[in-house]
Amino acid sequence: MKPFILFGSSIIITFILISVVASINKKDEIPEKHLEIVLRNIGHQLLLSAKDSSSRVLPVKKLNENTYQISFQNDFGVISDTLINLVQRTFQKSALANNYIVSLKNCKPKETVLAFEINRQAGNLTPCRGRKLQVGCYVVEIEFFKKTTFNYFLLLPLIIPLSAVGFYVKNKFRKEEEQVAIPDNNDYLQLGNFRFYADNNVLKTEDKSITLSEKETKALQIFAENMNQVVEREKLMKEIWEDKGLVVISRNVDVLVSKLRKKLTDDHSIKFINVPGRGYKFIIE
Repeated sequence: MKPFILFGSSIIITFILISVVASINKKDEIPEKHLEIVLRNIGHQLLLSAKDSSSRVLPVKKLNENTYQISFQNDFGVISDTLINLVQRTFQKSALANNYIVSLKNCKPKETVLAFEINRQAGNLTPCRGRKLQVGCYVVEIEFFKKTTFNYFLLLPLIIPLSAVGFYVKNKFRKEEEQVAIPDNNDYLQLGNFRFYADNNVLKTEDKSITLSEKETKALQIFAENMNQVVEREKLMKEIWEDKGLVVISRNVDVLVSKLRKKLTDDHSIKFINVPGRGYKFIIE
């Protein structure tokens, strides 16, 4: 009977995994209307930088599955750094894309006069910085790197071994967590039902130990030091990432707080309250 139960559990786990991956891929898809608005805004800001507040940005054209074109009613001048910074800032703010190529072309003939690539994996290429182009007819083409798709049916032969390995790993880590040893003389901070050992990256209750990452430990320290006060997003981003030379967006803060919520979920008196436009407040009721 147990093999059938294991097989059934394996199928359920696999389909849950498929559903989650499919859901993530769906979230990654960019709605056409939203994309058009963002691209038109780039065109609008580019005209304003050229001191043109009256001419129109023409309708955005979709040249192929991954490439879009922004064109303009009148001629204008371009500074390469302005275009690079404008596109990067807009895409980061809207969390629209991390990997893309931008080409500025003459209207006729369609020759590329400057181009740059933003690539989170391979590194950015911005060879055209410092150039100033005279007033002329230009179009901006933005090519988004195509996302690779995954064949979910490749998971099916792995149902049973993956489930068995998952079961083993889960129990192994649970035992390791239970066996985390903290010296009696180590200082800790009492947070509700939890004892927080910052030096060891560990949360402990009477019957459980929870391991924290370095970032989770740092964030919890900051919140504990500012109990019942609003902790600004900028403060968290600076002290957790930027002081170590990493540049992140505010979404990283939300993800980190979400992880802390899950690890502290056993104590319902501990809450992270979102303060829109500012940050989070850590309270223990």
